[in-house]
Amino acid sequence: MKPARPAVSRRAAPLSGRITAPGDKSVSHRAIILGGLAHGRTTVTGLLEGADILATADAMRALGATVTRTDPGAWTVDGVGAAGLRSPEGEIDCGNAGTGVRLIMGAAAGYALSATFTGDASLRSRPMNRVLDPLRLMGAKADAAQGGRLPCTIRSDGAPAPIDYSPPKASAQVKSCVLLAGLRAAGRTTVREIRPTRDHTEDMLAAFGVPVRREGSAVSLDGPADLRATHVEVPGDPSSAAFAVVAGLIVPGSDLVVAGVMLNPRRTALFDALAAMGADLSFENDRTVGGGARVADIHVRHSRLAGIVVDPDRAADMIDEYPVLAVAASVATGPTVMDGIHELRVKESDRIAATVALLRGNGVRVDEREDGLTVHGLGPRLSRDAGTVPGGGTVATRHDHRIAMSALVLGLVAQAPVAVDDAAMVDTSYPDFFDHMRTLGAEIG
Repeated sequence: MKPARPAVSRRAAPLSGRITAPGDKSVSHRAIILGGLAHGRTTVTGLLEGADILATADAMRALGATVTRTDPGAWTVDGVGAAGLRSPEGEIDCGNAGTGVRLIMGAAAGYALSATFTGDASLRSRPMNRVLDPLRLMGAKADAAQGGRLPCTIRSDGAPAPIDYSPPKASAQVKSCVLLAGLRAAGRTTVREIRPTRDHTEDMLAAFGVPVRREGSAVSLDGPADLRATHVEVPGDPSSAAFAVVAGLIVPGSDLVVAGVMLNPRRTALFDALAAMGADLSFENDRTVGGGARVADIHVRHSRLAGIVVDPDRAADMIDEYPVLAVAASVATGPTVMDGIHELRVKESDRIAATVALLRGNGVRVDEREDGLTVHGLGPRLSRDAGTVPGGGTVATRHDHRIAMSALVLGLVAQAPVAVDDAAMVDTSYPDFFDHMRTLGAEIG
């Protein structure tokens, strides 16, 4: 594990300027994984070069794919094709990459191999039975640590059975894991969702030549199916763009642009919630990039926000953005209610508990529930010379990159500086976070 890297942020003057959102984390994982399975050479531009994606690249190399960086953000992936994935020589260390390990275990279960997966302390604490249970139904043997946690060994005979599976909770990772295993199954593999989740896997499978059926709540594909190499242009990540967007909304006088942000239907829930709170957001230069993603530049202006009840049916579409939404809610007028987010309990940290501690430690009143929280906003800053929240706290980030970045955004509107005990893990998803925030004028680092 990297040494702790404390950081601090201070009350900001108006933020301004333009940054380009880093490559989407979800698309980047899938570009490496699907490219590694495909016949031929996949080219990728705009890849997020965070630690999580680099761990996924190393994992696919260990399983037989050739993954090469050619320029900043530009990569090639020579897939295993008909040869298939192979047993690695040692354990596969996925670092902190929950998406990476869950999807790769699904892909590996389709081939005749044995592979042991592990990760850092945070990843080893996260539940894996949600993907191991359906993989076992498909015929894979999966031996995990106590509680269904890593390290886990997957053993497969290379002949997975097609299944019709209904996950007990909405999860794009579970859906994706099952579909990737289903690529090698003889027959139709179906996942029936209790609520629709992000559809990156379905869209990208189609781009790699594998049709996916969507009928109501059911998503299915017919196997065995071969992937064909393609070009992937990774759009900007809305989950990462969220930090600069919220900073621009809450720091008085701010006017900034975050360019190249993906706006696919299941990725705009945070921006919809902020708009309902009164956010001044406009979407400019709307366009489509390679792979079919809708992209736009988000123009952000400081806004007076009002508390809302966040639609729990949209939780799966913005599950990673709740901590920074809670920061926006802290300076809104009135309460903001967020329910239906129990999934946050099993992310990189217990993000409900971590978000509550973040806010309470800096003078914001929060009510915590098992599946949600209510943030009692303090209202807008009355002048540029006084912070909105008291601040002055040191936030325990719990090895969670989104808690660290959310806390540092809160510090931009605090009367006293806000510190985090460790920001080293920010590199897992947003290596340019500090540079980008300084470019906009934030005193942060």
